[in-house]
Amino acid sequence: MKKLYIIRHAKSSWKDLELDDFDRPLNKRGKLNAPFMGKKLKKKRVHPDIVIASPALRSRLTAEVIAKKVKYFKDIVYDEELYESSATMLCEALVKIEDKNNIAFLVGHSTGINLFVENYIDFQDNIPTCGVVEIEFNCKSWKDISEQNAKLISFDYPKKEL
Repeated sequence: MKKLYIIRHAKSSWKDLELDDFDRPLNKRGKLNAPFMGKKLKKKRVHPDIVIASPALRSRLTAEVIAKKVKYFKDIVYDEELYESSATMLCEALVKIEDKNNIAFLVGHSTGINLFVENYIDFQDNIPTCGVVEIEFNCKSWKDISEQNAKLISFDYPKKEL
């Protein structure tokens, strides 16, 4: 069994329009939501074996904050392919995960992660900033993940309880 937590980066700042998209930091709401979602994952006793993230600043910061909250102290893997990635590119990143890792966090961006989740579990909702989709794959190897063995376990986001 493999478990994947797809996490959309927390809300980012558009304050400095001169800043390259890759370098946009988290805004005030993002700085609150990332630790909030990290605490929710900790409360569920989620312990990832690996955290993979886009190297864009907003994704890095989200991954670092959530990792800290769930007491993940290993290195986060920053994958250039996750920035502006397609659903196919996300899948390619996942099948590279070593099979000793059963629980993975993947922190990325809206279009790619939405398409990935839609393709794998026929999930039509938009994943809001700092949203977390938990998917279970009934297989022993990341190379074997597919639509046929994927199951939605949970979907959570900061404003869900409002």
